[in-house]
Amino acid sequence: MALTAGVAALTAALALTRLGAGDRPDLLGWALLVVAVVPLVWRLVHPLAVLALMVASVGPYHALDYAHAAAVPASVVAVYSVAVLGPRRRTVLAGGAVIGTAVTIMLVIDADGGLAMFQTAGWVLVVLVFGETMRIQREYVAAVTERAERAERTREEEAARRVAEERLRIARDLHDLLAHSITLIGVQTAVASHVLIADPDRLDRPALAEALDGIADTCRDARTELRRTLEVLRAGEPEQGPLPGSAGLPDLVRAAESAGAAVELAVPEAPPSLPPAVDAAVYRIVQESLTNAVRHAGPSVRVRVRVGVDQAPEGAVVRVVVTDFGGARPPTAEAGFGIVGMRERVRSVGGTLTAAPRWGGPGFEVTAELPMPEGERPLPEGERP
Repeated sequence: MALTAGVAALTAALALTRLGAGDRPDLLGWALLVVAVVPLVWRLVHPLAVLALMVASVGPYHALDYAHAAAVPASVVAVYSVAVLGPRRRTVLAGGAVIGTAVTIMLVIDADGGLAMFQTAGWVLVVLVFGETMRIQREYVAAVTERAERAERTREEEAARRVAEERLRIARDLHDLLAHSITLIGVQTAVASHVLIADPDRLDRPALAEALDGIADTCRDARTELRRTLEVLRAGEPEQGPLPGSAGLPDLVRAAESAGAAVELAVPEAPPSLPPAVDAAVYRIVQESLTNAVRHAGPSVRVRVRVGVDQAPEGAVVRVVVTDFGGARPPTAEAGFGIVGMRERVRSVGGTLTAAPRWGGPGFEVTAELPMPEGERPLPEGERP
């Protein structure tokens, strides 16, 4: 609206001052100028219609030899609007039509005015080129802005995904830690209670002390690991210790044995260096499997834990097998998140997990296969330095 008002004011000034060739417009001339200027209000919505009205009014205006300069502002704005709004094919066709109409009118006014025809076509071409340049610049800026916004959305989505993964990891760690610790504390407490009640006159003090020491050790380990797990939720930089790994398997075995289980641990004499994520997955799988064995089969359960690195066709694979051979307590139908958490943890490192009743006898068996990354696969024995 403001641009249209400015063009109207400039048009009136040029018409009244008779700048350039032509006569001062009469009533018909002013009516033609109004028809050329007023439609500019809708130039951004209907640029071709505005250009058509401009040509339909400015053509007779120039043919009647009114002040020619007065019609230039509206003509420039209409032609520029078509070019800047594109597309390019429409701009070329509309520009050709305007130039053809202008040259025809100039031939009617002055058949010998070759220079005037060249000037008329020239300014139309200049306006078209300028409008096309501005359109390309706007499209470039819009494309850059859109790419920046898309990159920002991608960063936000990636941050949200990482937050969700971190929350899931914390939930798995808390479940593994609390389920393991509470199960062992419950079993050790039951052992201590049995020692006190079974034969109070001949109290087995060493067994009672061992059960209470096991409870204290389990509580201390659980407190340390719980603090390390929850540090990621605090503000600021957490002081994170190393993730639990296969080096802590003997501690898990001792804790399960203190609860009454008989555990056989088979690991390589010189275990390979595992990536932190795979090493932590090995620890958590064994921890959850021992917890489930003690919980569901009872404290007298016999468990075998085997951890090793095998060579598969697709590369080295860390294989973890935890087998419990059943116990005096019948299996329970209680469902939890232990196996679900193990599957998610194994899937996060690209592995597979099988958990099912033991074939050929009572008990349960958990088998996990965790692939080793290419750059961290151990060398065969003959190739090791």
